[in-house]
Amino acid sequence: MRLSGRRMSNNIDDRRGRVSGGKVAGIGGIAGLIIVAVFTWISGGNPLDVISQSGYSVNNIINPAQGNYQPTQKEEELAKFASQILAGTEDVWTREFEKMGMTYTPPKMVLFTGSVQSGCGGATSSTGPFYCSADQTVYIDLSFFEQMEKQMGAGGDFAYAYVIAHEVGHHVQNLLGTLGQAHDLMSRVSKAEANQLSVRLELQADFYAGIWAYHDNELLGSLEPGDIEEGINAASKIGDDYLQRQAQGYDVPDSFTHGRSDQRVKWLKRGATTGDIRQGDTFSPAYSAL
Repeated sequence: MRLSGRRMSNNIDDRRGRVSGGKVAGIGGIAGLIIVAVFTWISGGNPLDVISQSGYSVNNIINPAQGNYQPTQKEEELAKFASQILAGTEDVWTREFEKMGMTYTPPKMVLFTGSVQSGCGGATSSTGPFYCSADQTVYIDLSFFEQMEKQMGAGGDFAYAYVIAHEVGHHVQNLLGTLGQAHDLMSRVSKAEANQLSVRLELQADFYAGIWAYHDNELLGSLEPGDIEEGINAASKIGDDYLQRQAQGYDVPDSFTHGRSDQRVKWLKRGATTGDIRQGDTFSPAYSAL
C-alpha cells in the first residue's frame, strides 16, 4: 500500500507495555490459541464468550505500567501503520455517512500487549483484534499481524489493513443500528439461527472493509498491484470451513459464525470492486444465497 505522507489518527489510545493477571488454559497449545484468535478477531460480539470457551479466566485485571517495556522498531512501524489505516477509515466513512445524510462518529483504537480491559470485559492477545460496541472501540495487539504472516500464511500490509477495516465495519454496523438489532434478535432465537445471523454480520463487515478499500484508493491512490489479492488470501484463510478443517479435519456448517472462505472472499470483493454501500445487504437474501 502507498501510505507515505498520510496523516495519523488522533483516536489512538496506546496501552502497550501494560500487563494484567489471568491465564490461558489448554486447548491444544499454540495451535489451539491461533484457532481461537482467528475465530474471534472478526467478531463484533462480547469477546468474553469466546474467552470462557477457550479456558481463559480474567483475574484482577489491573494493567500496571511495565517500566522496562521497549517496543521494537517493527512494532512502532505497525503502530504508525494502524494509525494511518484508522485515519483512512475516518475519512472514507465520514464521506459515506454524509451521502446518507448522517454524521460519522469514529471509533477509538486501543493498542495493547498481553491483555486489556474493555467495555465488554477483559481479553488477552489470544482473543485477537475485536470491536467492543459498549465503548465503541477497536482493540488490537499488534503481534497478531505477525501471527497472520507466520502461522496463517496471510501476511501483507493490505491483509493487515483488512483486519482493521473489518473491525471498523462492525462500528459502522453499530452506528447504523444493524449490530444492536442483530444481537438483540440473536438472544431470542435458537443457536443455529443465532449462528446464521452472526455469519450475516461478519460478511457485511467484510463488505464494509471492501468499501473502505475502494474509496481509500479513490481518495489517496493507496492500492498497489497485489494488495487486493493479499486481502482475498487473508479472507480465504479465515473462513469457518477452512479453519475447522485445519483444526479437526472436517467442518460443521451449523456451527459457522463467520462464513465460509468463499463467502468471505465474495463479500470483500463486492465492496472493493463496487464501492457502493447499497450492495452490502447480507440480511435480505436467503442464507443459502450469501
